[in-house]
Amino acid sequence: MKTALDALSGLLDVLSRIALWLGATGLVVMTAAVGWQVWGRFVLNDSPSWTEPLSLLLMLWFILLVAAVGVRERFHLGLDLIRDIVPEIVRVAMDIASFLIVGAFGAAMAWYSLDLVIGTWSATIPVLEIPESFTYLPLTISGVLIVLFSIERTLHLLVERRSQAGAEALAQAHAVMPSAE
Repeated sequence: MKTALDALSGLLDVLSRIALWLGATGLVVMTAAVGWQVWGRFVLNDSPSWTEPLSLLLMLWFILLVAAVGVRERFHLGLDLIRDIVPEIVRVAMDIASFLIVGAFGAAMAWYSLDLVIGTWSATIPVLEIPESFTYLPLTISGVLIVLFSIERTLHLLVERRSQAGAEALAQAHAVMPSAE
């Protein structure tokens, strides 16, 4: 039986893969643009003006998208030394607190960057002829993804903890009691 959490995880798995593919594509295109910049400067003696702004824009996109995926895959920074020596219930509480804090950061990032996206939509990046908002849009998208991935991880932690507690209780209920002789 597929649960709502399984459906959410399936959807977020697709979003995660899309973000990774976009990040990887951005990295490849950025590398090609930087290569073209070097070729133009040192071989042709004529640097193209569009390569630097494009490279910076692509770097914003791929770093922020892959950072959001890092939250889902648990690649974000953490201090595991303390987490690894505390009892399991404290460890779970620390994990939940961590995902809630990261999710709150993602929400703030999305909310405040949306103002930047809206405020700069009419301005253009001169060399690229695209709206300046494309500079801030990855902050908004990444923030939303961070919130979604944090919610998913928190729900998984709670469900796993609940199922472990249920399994332990079931095992105790069915355990053979020693006879009092």
